[in-house]
Amino acid sequence: MLHEGALAEVEQRCRSLLEARPLDGMLWKILSVALLRQGSKALSSLARAVELLPEDAETHLNLGVALAAMGKRAEAAASYRRSLALNPAGIEALNSLGNVLRELGERREALALYRQAVQLDPTRADSHCNLATVLFELRRIGDAEESFRRADALQPGYAPALLGLAAVLRVQGRTAEAQRCCEAALAADPRSAGATSLLAELHADRGSFAEAQRLFQQAMALDPDSPTAYCGIAQQRRMSSEDTAWRAGVEALLERPLPLAHQVSLRYALGKYYDDTGQYEAAFDHYRQANELTKRFGTRYDRGKLSQRVTGIIATFDAAFVARTHAGVCESERPVFIVGMPRSGTSLTEQILASHPAVFGAGEVRFWDDVYTALAREAAGGDSIDALLPGVARDYLARVTAAAGEHVRVIDKMPANFLYLGLIHATFPRARIVHMQRHPLDTCLSIYFQNFFNMGPYANDFGNLAHYYEEYLRVMAHWRSVLPADSLLEVPYEELLGDQEGWTRRMLDFIGLPWDPQCLDFHQTERVVITASRWQVRQKLHRRSAGRWRHYESHLGPLRHLAELVPQPPAQATRVAASRASSGT
Repeated sequence: MLHEGALAEVEQRCRSLLEARPLDGMLWKILSVALLRQGSKALSSLARAVELLPEDAETHLNLGVALAAMGKRAEAAASYRRSLALNPAGIEALNSLGNVLRELGERREALALYRQAVQLDPTRADSHCNLATVLFELRRIGDAEESFRRADALQPGYAPALLGLAAVLRVQGRTAEAQRCCEAALAADPRSAGATSLLAELHADRGSFAEAQRLFQQAMALDPDSPTAYCGIAQQRRMSSEDTAWRAGVEALLERPLPLAHQVSLRYALGKYYDDTGQYEAAFDHYRQANELTKRFGTRYDRGKLSQRVTGIIATFDAAFVARTHAGVCESERPVFIVGMPRSGTSLTEQILASHPAVFGAGEVRFWDDVYTALAREAAGGDSIDALLPGVARDYLARVTAAAGEHVRVIDKMPANFLYLGLIHATFPRARIVHMQRHPLDTCLSIYFQNFFNMGPYANDFGNLAHYYEEYLRVMAHWRSVLPADSLLEVPYEELLGDQEGWTRRMLDFIGLPWDPQCLDFHQTERVVITASRWQVRQKLHRRSAGRWRHYESHLGPLRHLAELVPQPPAQATRVAASRASSGT
């Protein structure tokens, strides 16, 4: 690699020679490379080189690099494609095209390009790291971890691989491992704003918000244009009118040609700023832009597919199935399930119950969706679901109790488990299920306002949100009709806010535990919370989140009918709790 002085000499020599040989394409190519490596403007030289060397794959690649650096990603992609047409085995072009396509939101095409790069040369750590990054963005967590580990094995101490692996471990709840990888990434690159921001996120997961804020500020000092740091600051506290410098910084960033993912996250952050400061029309405008931009990633919500799945679930786990005794069933009372729509109070409820010394909060356990799909496949082949349930119970208990120690109850608060309550009850008939219900407009609006990592594409459109909510209501109505009354407790979120102690006592009684006053001080409980509500669950209860939809009423036309479809749960919930108390269970 030539040093800066040598590159300047190459530049001057090329310019001198070009005075006599202005049509020498190779000289233009060398000049453009020297300019690129010095960080100088090379576009005109590259354009001339491409004109004179139209069949040179490397020159098209270099032009793409210059265009990408200017934020001209579509033009860069065209240059990379031309380079690949001339040299299909060009690793640099494959990775570079994958990078700009990923930044444009074309993740699946990027995935194919990275795979091709890895196949052509499996020894390059950067190709494996690129592949892992897009797998992570596509929510293929296990595959992403494997590829990041491969990159790290090929090039130990490779900071991008260590940072990516830390992010993957974090979303799996493997906090200690994530911390070690993040610190290793910082050791390899102490000026990494990305690693500093991720370390801030890990502190926020543990409730150390002051330290998280300090680290986000440090990340901004390392890189004043870091979208990740700007967004992190907004997520960890309530914004105020004094945050004008923060707002101005975000708005300045959005004037640049940013990658799509950064545009999305910054729009969500601005929406939160304006919502926190009571500027609701501006807030909704930014949230709307964030959701519309998210649609450009190309993930589609299939209403018919979800309706078909719900219909199949209801047909499979009907009243007769639920009523019969299942052979070899597990009698464990250890699992407790908290279900409901996202943003309905499931994280808050877990935090309250996990403050009890006998309860371990396992977070959102990814299990039942895959199990149902596998069982449905087995049943279609003629196997009995009943015969498979003991194995399911063993696998699940092994998964959730590994970190639970001696705790009497282990909470799984995956909201979407509401789809599988019949299967869950058949597997664990003595387990208790807490169903959180929140006003549908507050619920849907909160989903629309949140930049979720694992949320389905229904979240970005009010019409799709309404459909998903209707299917949720349909399957929950079925479970109410077939599950035993003492297996399901329905907790109204707004009632919990208004009577924390009363509803906490009901929930503890429901899961078979004595009262413990620590549950009232849930906001002081030290535990890792990775969900979007990690800041809210560490605040004392307040009612600001109840009735929030009224600030945005003029925008909620496609959702308004949902309020008329929701059953009123308080009487039933109180009745169930009272019946359990009287029975001594």
